[in-house]
Amino acid sequence: MRTAEAEFARPVPQQLNNGEESDHPYIANFSKGLPHDGNGEVDPAAYRLLLRALHTGRPEDFERVPLGGDRKLVNPQSGLGFDLQGPDPQALTVPPAPRVDSAWHSAEAVELYWMALLRDVPFADFGRSDLAEEAAAELSRLSDFRGPVRGGTVTWDTLFRGDTRGDLTGPYLSQFLLRDIPYGTLRVPQRLDTLRCPKDHLTDFDSWLAVQNGHLPAADERDFEDRRYIRTPRELAHYVHFDALYQAYLDACLILLGSEAPVDAGNPYAFSGNQEGFGTYGGPHVLSLVTEVATRALKAVWYQKWYVHRRQRPEEFGGRLHLHLSGRREYPVDEEVLGSAAVKRVHDATGSHLLPQAFPEGSPVHPAYGAGHATVAGACTTVLKAWFDESHVLAAPVVPSADGLRLDPYAGDDAGRLTVGGELNKLAANIAIGRSMGGVHWRSDYSASVRLGEEIAMGVLREVKRSTREDASFSLSRFDGTTTTL
Repeated sequence: MRTAEAEFARPVPQQLNNGEESDHPYIANFSKGLPHDGNGEVDPAAYRLLLRALHTGRPEDFERVPLGGDRKLVNPQSGLGFDLQGPDPQALTVPPAPRVDSAWHSAEAVELYWMALLRDVPFADFGRSDLAEEAAAELSRLSDFRGPVRGGTVTWDTLFRGDTRGDLTGPYLSQFLLRDIPYGTLRVPQRLDTLRCPKDHLTDFDSWLAVQNGHLPAADERDFEDRRYIRTPRELAHYVHFDALYQAYLDACLILLGSEAPVDAGNPYAFSGNQEGFGTYGGPHVLSLVTEVATRALKAVWYQKWYVHRRQRPEEFGGRLHLHLSGRREYPVDEEVLGSAAVKRVHDATGSHLLPQAFPEGSPVHPAYGAGHATVAGACTTVLKAWFDESHVLAAPVVPSADGLRLDPYAGDDAGRLTVGGELNKLAANIAIGRSMGGVHWRSDYSASVRLGEEIAMGVLREVKRSTREDASFSLSRFDGTTTTL
């Protein structure tokens, strides 16, 4: 009863968006899958029917929203659901997203164009890549870039990394994306399948327009025999193209349990002389809990996506940018992206200013902000950081070999500083930013959404504590760098 009353007493947040839907109607918001004209601008009547359905919430109104092609809108009604455990989806919020006419938005767009250009450069080679050096230099010059820096400057070893504690320590990829997964009597190497003909997509206007209308192109051919460890942005994007949303965190949990990593000091069985945890505060408990928060995270972020922000996908903005720079249309685009060296390089390579996509179909058919992968990442890693001792140093760190066929020892100067907490933060960033490397999300989709997921998990953990008999507590580092105890 106390748990239910605590959730009931949670303050109702004010849900604020950035106002661009009213300031720039029909051109600055998500509309993929609806009918569009020859410039890729949504049919106003179709968009108004979508807004009506979102306003009424009636299932029959969603059935009246017209589609432009084969692809269906992804689950807009889920944001109106709720769970009996944890915060209701509508009880949380994220800040307004960057506006399309802002320098912040420009900086995020420029980063995505550099990600596309560097898709096939191994992370381990960023320090030797002239292209990575040029990317870091341009991002450093932008007036409102909010990614990580060293000494006020973007460097090759901060490029495309997350913004939380641990993200800048060690190799780009988290240890939890590399180590073998102990799965019962199985030991699963994390070698993913590859693409037979890796290439970028939606770089010509006709294919871009067809996809905005909901056309589903043929899939890339996957090679299930040639399996390799992740080495490049394209391979990380490939991982997050097909992963089950909580997959990486279930794997991380199995790795931690299999290595007998120490639990948090607040676990009631950490120092018991005659008991151990199992259904509560033991292995089965955390294995179920780390996956339980995923569906709660999705409902919460789907409410933000559809009912509050309706943020444009990067590929949609790429179409606006292409038409603006081609002189066919004029849009309220901030000037910093217009003169970007990355955008010019993409045009020189493809003949268009469209943002190259790693996936043939581009983004999913739901708005960008917040991000489903990032919210699930925030929720699941928060459970793991609360459960395990974050300060525990991971022994014998590894990196992929140059050909991706094996794991080699990591011998960097910071090899002894790869901790459970830092590598879990890095795992969340890898998965979320991997979606940006595919071209389907913005940096702020990641940074806001992991914090949303964190709030969901912390709410669930509070209820776990209240609904079990043991005297337990959870201590964890938050994504903002502060620590808290539940």
